[in-house]
Amino acid sequence: MKLINDFTEYQILDLNDGKKLESWAGVILNRPDPQVIWQKEESNLWKLSNAIYDRSNTGGGKWQIKGNVPNSWVICYHDLKFNLKLMGFKHTGLFPEQAYNWNLIREKIKSRKGNVKVLNLFAYTGAATVAALKEGASVVHVDSSRGMIDWAKENVKLNNLENESVRFLVDDVRKFVKREIRRGNKYDIILMDPPSFGRGAKSEVWNIEKDLDELIKDTSELLSDDPLLFIINSYTTGLSKTVLEDLLYLRIANKHPGVITSDELGLPVKDSKLILPCGIYARWESEK
Repeated sequence: MKLINDFTEYQILDLNDGKKLESWAGVILNRPDPQVIWQKEESNLWKLSNAIYDRSNTGGGKWQIKGNVPNSWVICYHDLKFNLKLMGFKHTGLFPEQAYNWNLIREKIKSRKGNVKVLNLFAYTGAATVAALKEGASVVHVDSSRGMIDWAKENVKLNNLENESVRFLVDDVRKFVKREIRRGNKYDIILMDPPSFGRGAKSEVWNIEKDLDELIKDTSELLSDDPLLFIINSYTTGLSKTVLEDLLYLRIANKHPGVITSDELGLPVKDSKLILPCGIYARWESEK
């Protein structure tokens, strides 16, 4: 498991009874987490919560504000900055464990002299886009949600990168990829963070178990002649990292010799030996 130990403005304070207690740049949130299946004596730390997400028995839920929580606030990871907000479905707009991939993306871009073209699919609020732009790459950022695209633009501007080479597109990822194939466009780095289920810009239905293989097969055609990196992230329960590796072997390695690896991502709990698992990744990368 790859652990993120250097995200000083984000910390997990405790885990208990299906919940995680986190500090996001000083704002303390109590959120559900399905990985936390144990019960133990609850510490006084939980009384510090500024906001609690109450899950509804019928699905969804809402935030219960206990303290001073701004409409939006900023968190920093080294020289990267991100806007945070309380979202309707318990999220904040950032997944701290992905710092592992942000670092790798930056290293790969720095390893190559000249322009690097990056395609970020299911790009959400743009953390990986910001990381790539920081190293001077050109980025195409695709997401089906207008709201997420607007949030990503905020993050790019927050980092003073709005004048860099970045295109934001509200689009269904599968349709966009097929159009890019017809256009003959190529990318050195491709990133994707597909949801388990979702809907495209025009209500297209996405199911990861049915649609991921075809998407990777199509997207592999967009890799340049000398690509650097292809990353798949997943938070889908029951989907093994080995399955993601298998897909990369079948769809990428037959065209581009390289190294394929996979692992879990995790976040340590402050002053504890506990670790919270936070999804999986698989990647193909060049041997150079």
